[in-house]
Amino acid sequence: MSGYHLDHLAHLETEAIHIMREVAGEFERPALFHPSDMPFPLLNVDTGHHFPELNEFRDRRAAQLGARLIVRRVEEAIARGIAVPANGEISRNRLQIPTLLAAIEEYRFDCCIGGARRDEEKARAKERFFSFRDGFGQWDPKNQRPEIWNLYNARLNPGENMRVFPLSNWTEVDVWEYIRRERLEVPPIYFSHGRQCVRRGGQWLPVNGLAPPKPGEEVRELVVRVRTIGDIISTGMIESPASSIDDIIAEVAAARVTERGARADDRASEAAMEDRKKAGYF
Repeated sequence: MSGYHLDHLAHLETEAIHIMREVAGEFERPALFHPSDMPFPLLNVDTGHHFPELNEFRDRRAAQLGARLIVRRVEEAIARGIAVPANGEISRNRLQIPTLLAAIEEYRFDCCIGGARRDEEKARAKERFFSFRDGFGQWDPKNQRPEIWNLYNARLNPGENMRVFPLSNWTEVDVWEYIRRERLEVPPIYFSHGRQCVRRGGQWLPVNGLAPPKPGEEVRELVVRVRTIGDIISTGMIESPASSIDDIIAEVAAARVTERGARADDRASEAAMEDRKKAGYF
């Protein structure tokens, strides 16, 4: 008699589906933090500093899926006094936090699903599948609920909410192998392409009009790609010839740093990500 066996990717997929079913069963107003074919609205915080390729992909895929896409813009949050820039602050990474919390309050979302993984960054490694946030939207890594076997505590008081991460146990290689297996489309900037880059803070950043090259900074036309996508002013580009998914899988398997190592916003301090998460960052 043959036995039933799930391979590695099938096991991860089954785990993620189970968690999303728990969300659908336990919460009244969940939201999904990225496009996918799910019966939840899709919420995106647009800093105004996104790569054009990313916004085009977001809008097109949401339309293809027939999904309800909710976009909340940092620019509008600034105009309404919800988000307040500091003097001389160029990055809008921090300003995503009040914009996101305002959207959660506006739509009364009690749960938001995101695609973060524990292997991305050490603060992410402290995250549970069901990550509890208090009435101020804040995360306390010392005040998280036990997750014994596959049992999750979804009880909330008014004003509290949960962030849920079905892909917590996946690795970057797992994600790319799943993309290959399912033949999923991804934004084209994940693949190698020619782009003007400026050397800044020990990494190559894309040349853009928001933070143009300064006198004396090195500018080159390079063949690059991204491993993780953030603001265009903070996303490090890696020199890479990887033009196919197989190329990317081989490249990632040999990498010795996580993809978050290419994000300037995460390199501001050792605790940059954790500090943002405590304040309400996704």
